Amino acid sequence: MIILASQSASRRAMLEAAAIPFRTQPARIDERGIEAELGAAPPDEVALALAKAKAIAVSQKAPGELVLGSDSLVTCEGFRFDKPDTREAATEHLRFFSGKAMKLHSAAALAREGEVIWSGSGLAELHVAALSDTFIGEYLDAEWPEVAGCVGVFRFEGRGVQLFEKVEGDYFTILGMPLLKVQAALRNLGAMKQ
Repeated sequence: MIILASQSASRRAMLEAAAIPFRTQPARIDERGIEAELGAAPPDEVALALAKAKAIAVSQKAPGELVLGSDSLVTCEGFRFDKPDTREAATEHLRFFSGKAMKLHSAAALAREGEVIWSGSGLAELHVAALSDTFIGEYLDAEWPEVAGCVGVFRFEGRGVQLFEKVEGDYFTILGMPLLKVQAALRNLGAMKQ
């Protein structure tokens, strides 16, 4: 059994669907502080640093346990986006994304005893349709506040798929974790059967 250092419903659902035994223990880290320290680092490095920090933080309090940390972030036209904290912020994000290509960077790390023993990442490019203010309002009427916890303001496994015209990349990466790479790492570490 592994520990998932996250409360993310989509990450829990992925592990459950893949029949990977786990329990959750959310990491208590200062994500914005870590991002600030990294400054203008490339987005994939930021996502990976956050995933590692989560895995390390939880593994330091769980001796001998294998801990999975994961993080995702969205960039669009060179700007990095965090989860929207208000419906107004969600509206502004969606207006900005409208008609553009959004890049979703997802990363994962496995740690034991405070040391990262594996890390990996994935990238997906999602082409957002032209979104009218009416569509955005109706979409958020149906999806808010659930999408408040989602970078990109969408749940791809639900109504959020309506935002996109074209998607390039791994489905699991879009859901928030490069699951196929995580499974391969778990197999290599003997934590998952082949």
